[in-house]
Amino acid sequence: MAASRPTTMGVTKENLHKSNSDPVRRVRHHPKARASSVSKCYLTLDGYSYVIVASPPERKKDALEEAAITQPGSKNGQLAKQGSLTILRRSSSRSLGGRGSRVSSHSDEDLLDAADLAQDALPSADNPDACEKAALRLRSLLRALQKGEVAASVLQQNLQYAAEVLESTFLDDSRRQVGEEDDDLSEVEPDAVPQEVREWLASTFTRQLSTARRRTDEKPKFRSVANAIRAGIFVERIYRRLSSATFLHLPPEVTKILKRVDDWDFNVWSLHEASTNTPLRCLSYELLNRYGLLHKFKMPPATLETFLTQVENGYQKFKNPYHNNVHAADVLQTMHYMLSQTGLMNWLNDIEILATLMAAIIHDYEHTGTTNNFHVMSGSETALLYNDRAVLENHHICAAFRLLRGEESNVLINLSKEEYREFRSLVIEMVLATDMSSHFQQIKALKAMLTIPDTSGFDKAKALSLVLHCCDISHPSKEWSLHERWTTQLLEEFFRQGDKERELGLPYSPLCDRNNTLVAESQIGFIDFIVEPSMGVCGDLLDKVAALSIPATPPISEEPQKQQNEPGGPIKRPVRPSGVVGTEVRRPWQDHLATNKTRWKERAAKDAELRAELALASNVNGDTTGNPSEDNENVIKEEDEKDIINEANEENAE
Repeated sequence: MAASRPTTMGVTKENLHKSNSDPVRRVRHHPKARASSVSKCYLTLDGYSYVIVASPPERKKDALEEAAITQPGSKNGQLAKQGSLTILRRSSSRSLGGRGSRVSSHSDEDLLDAADLAQDALPSADNPDACEKAALRLRSLLRALQKGEVAASVLQQNLQYAAEVLESTFLDDSRRQVGEEDDDLSEVEPDAVPQEVREWLASTFTRQLSTARRRTDEKPKFRSVANAIRAGIFVERIYRRLSSATFLHLPPEVTKILKRVDDWDFNVWSLHEASTNTPLRCLSYELLNRYGLLHKFKMPPATLETFLTQVENGYQKFKNPYHNNVHAADVLQTMHYMLSQTGLMNWLNDIEILATLMAAIIHDYEHTGTTNNFHVMSGSETALLYNDRAVLENHHICAAFRLLRGEESNVLINLSKEEYREFRSLVIEMVLATDMSSHFQQIKALKAMLTIPDTSGFDKAKALSLVLHCCDISHPSKEWSLHERWTTQLLEEFFRQGDKERELGLPYSPLCDRNNTLVAESQIGFIDFIVEPSMGVCGDLLDKVAALSIPATPPISEEPQKQQNEPGGPIKRPVRPSGVVGTEVRRPWQDHLATNKTRWKERAAKDAELRAELALASNVNGDTTGNPSEDNENVIKEEDEKDIINEANEENAE
């Protein structure tokens, strides 16, 4: 291969004539410019490209070697002064983009096998051989990824080097000693250029020569828009393969369970067991990937894994029986059902979908296992920080966004400022709305909003806040086995708070006294006054959206195949949600609410009979107060628990 450093040679009229007469050699000129506006032309001789540059007499002794030739007379007579032409030799083995020609397939295979991906000694990004080295590294990287033999550190090192080489690429071989125009050269003879034009071109060329080396603060440029797009697509393909190769691989059992993630009665406890106590991490990645948000917003795989792991650890910080990572996964899956199966996502843009899922993921992050009232009554530091208002909800938001600011966990790093502001505003409003003290105001506001004739006047933030609130309290609307387990976990968390209140000398909060809480009656009231009205308003909202909203992007089946693969393209949206029948949304929660309420009524009647029998026995034994003693209350509780366990075992056996 010839040296890439420019060289010079003398030129005579006879040499030019000979080169033009040889069919293998040719001179390229600008096709559009006139003879009076050309500074240089290209000459190809014996496999090498030469640049012939016109220069004025006063620039004859330049930094580059040049040879003077005698100019022939023009139409108007002899020129007053002699000019000069400079020829710069360039290797034709490299294309204008700096890429070497491909070797044979056998040689290529040998080079790929011999490449040491962990080697640190690489040419600098602006070195002429850098493109060739980067291309070889990337092909070797793809080859190794298919075999699964690449360490994460090696992947990062090689992709970083390839990115630096791409960034060092700019207009038309600017690293050469002579600056060249990006336009095509005209078909014009070099000796046909008038002297005054030569002088102007020479001064222009001299300025280009002095600035031939790019300033360090200049942004890199690609030769054309097409080249920039090609480079972007190539890096995007590498990113996709890297994402699939380096991020978590879900166990087969987890993958099998996630196939039912579209069901209303999805069993998140099964996912909890199969994923070895990482249900939120697995489900979050599955849904963010399924919606196309990882690709859309360019979330770095390693950063996403770090973020999800830290969020899951935050949910387990206080070892709560109810407000833990399993509850967060359950709320996230329920939100996914609302988005995908009711057509709600067709009413939202991409950033709103991301915010909705993220709000579900972090809505109880670092929950203390106690209520807002407990924080206020005990005067906790968190209550002092947030002035006794939405104490826990403010903490969830603050802690989550503080986590998102970390360099290793900032999955929003590629959002624009406008997208980030929209995202943050929506997440804040949605999570604050999970404060139960704002429940009735929410319901009232949504009922008023539903009287608006169309969705153009809807407040999306308030609508989505209600949906998240309903997902947060939705366990009574799931099948009995799931609802009963969640109730047991929640009451245990309440009872632990009651134990703390007793130790601090505080009055018991509602449902927090282990010895006097009526479980069945409490759940009946919760369904009648809170869950059922909320789910009814939510269903009306979803009906309205399904009837009037238009998808923001074409459905998957209508999108051109090319558009689906473009970097940053539209996220995936269902053509027809399975939960919509005509213009109405199916409401699977209605039957479950009725069934669960009936079961609790039966349990309440049974518990009342047991308490009456125990009270009668206490009176016979001489208890004049007519109230069972603490020991008898413990007996009732133990018998109730035994009955619940036996009934659950019978149902599981069936």
